[in-house]
Amino acid sequence: MRRARAAGALVAATLSLAACSDRAGEAETRSAPPPAVPVGVAMVEQKVVPLQVTAVGNVQAYTTVSVKSQIAGQIVRVHFKEGQEVKRGDLLFTIDPRPMEAAVRQTEANVAKDTAQLRQAEAALGQRQAEVSQALANLERDLAQTENARVQERRYRELVQRELIAREQYDQVRTTLAALQATVEADRAAVENAKASARAAEAAVDSARAAIKANEAMVDTARLQLAYTTIRAPMDGRTGNLLVQAGNVVKANEDNPLVVIAQIRPIYVSFSVPEQNLTAIKTYRAEGSLKVEVVVDGGQRSVVGAVTFMNNTVDPSTGTIQLKATFPNADNALWPGQFVEAALTLTTEIAVVVPSRAVQAGQGGSFVFVVKSDLTVEARPVKTGRRLAGELVIEQGLARGEQIVTDGQLRLVPGARVEIKPQRSS
Repeated sequence: MRRARAAGALVAATLSLAACSDRAGEAETRSAPPPAVPVGVAMVEQKVVPLQVTAVGNVQAYTTVSVKSQIAGQIVRVHFKEGQEVKRGDLLFTIDPRPMEAAVRQTEANVAKDTAQLRQAEAALGQRQAEVSQALANLERDLAQTENARVQERRYRELVQRELIAREQYDQVRTTLAALQATVEADRAAVENAKASARAAEAAVDSARAAIKANEAMVDTARLQLAYTTIRAPMDGRTGNLLVQAGNVVKANEDNPLVVIAQIRPIYVSFSVPEQNLTAIKTYRAEGSLKVEVVVDGGQRSVVGAVTFMNNTVDPSTGTIQLKATFPNADNALWPGQFVEAALTLTTEIAVVVPSRAVQAGQGGSFVFVVKSDLTVEARPVKTGRRLAGELVIEQGLARGEQIVTDGQLRLVPGARVEIKPQRSS
């Protein structure tokens, strides 16, 4: 009996000691603080940021030319590959030149024939002019003889009236005068005929010269048509799809082009902004060039251009106005037809900015976790502004120099202790 009582007392003491040990462990667990949450942090900065208007833009070729044939014929050779960059004057197509070469030879032969006819007409004109000169000389000679005969006639008439000579002598002198007068009239008629022949010869010369000019014009036309058998690039640019292959017969200026060339250096980005920005755009543009920034390569980098066109009307159906920015595009970062995000910079201002990943969305709006001096966090509501590249403008709620959480927010609650992780070196 004594052994049984002793054993019972030992078991009771053991159970009591175990119960006390459990209560002590629970109390120690309740009094231990939770572990600190490792977080990444960043400082709130104040910097100069651009005042921008963002829009979705469409990249457009600076110039687009549809290359067509100006003559009908068969394409015998294509001198470029699809998608190739070409320079102004580079040979693109060759059209069979043989019909045009024959036309050039034919028109040149016509010019040679008309030139020979001109020489003949000029020789005939010279002969007619010589005949005119001869007729004029004959007229002058006969006029002199007629004048002399007239003087003789007057003298012999006085002598016959005074009966100093026989009547037959006077009649002979008068007959000679009449004959010479008739000769003078015939000479005058010969002069007129010779002049008429000379005028006809001059007309023949003029006609031959006109024919030569007409045929020379036909030669120029034929040579121009021959030049059209080689089609060259009208500008620097990049070729598109080859729409007509070698061996096909094309018509002159038909609707479908042979190839389309697009100039991509420089290049346009067309975009539209709300009309409420129109006044600011006009104001800042009057002060200088407006910069436009476009993100390319999946957001890895950006290219910068300048506004070079503003449409003269606001689109009433959308309430927007169209702008165009010109980019040098030296590295072909922009491609026609591409859609890009364009940021139009109007001016710059000083603003408070934080990394975009620091701002969280809650039921009451946007907020950030601010790290206090005792390494606990405070959930502070903020009013966000414009979005920049990887950053947000904070219009209200934060001050420069405050420390905010940028990584690890999902494990935080207001008042939680944090452990700041070392930043990785860039």
